[in-house]
Amino acid sequence: MKKSGSLSFSLPQRVLHWLTAALIFFNLLLPDGMNEWNRSIKRTGTASADQISSANIHAYVGVAIFVLVVVRLALRFVQGVPASPSEEPAIFRRASKYAHMALYFVLVAMPVTGIAAYYLGYNGAGDIHAGVLKVILWALIAAHVLGALVHQFYWKTNVLRRMTMG
Repeated sequence: MKKSGSLSFSLPQRVLHWLTAALIFFNLLLPDGMNEWNRSIKRTGTASADQISSANIHAYVGVAIFVLVVVRLALRFVQGVPASPSEEPAIFRRASKYAHMALYFVLVAMPVTGIAAYYLGYNGAGDIHAGVLKVILWALIAAHVLGALVHQFYWKTNVLRRMTMG
């Protein structure tokens, strides 16, 4: 990952960050359509038109997340990211780097396993998607938010501002 000379993320990076976050929370907090479709398929082998529509919305949002993450990674590679604040201890800089790598990995793995389960019929991928990866994603989101709050209120850095207002 390249460090940019900028003190904040570019406008496209910020927009993609918050759009991705909104879609992730949509799918994490409202998975009922996919859950109903999955239960119906397991029970009867079929699903109603409403269940299919609801499941498709979840799937389309997942595909959109995948596309946004790929674009974010490309922008990160091309434009770089601001350097870590000097107030942040070295061990936390390293932890942040690994946490971001894990977050990007999971944000790619979630849609890939979801696609494999829903469109290709690999049930094991669905179990990984809705089980292990979902729990890991929640933990990474919590760590990400906690890290931003520590920066804002403990170290009093501009990390939160550079991803919001620039």
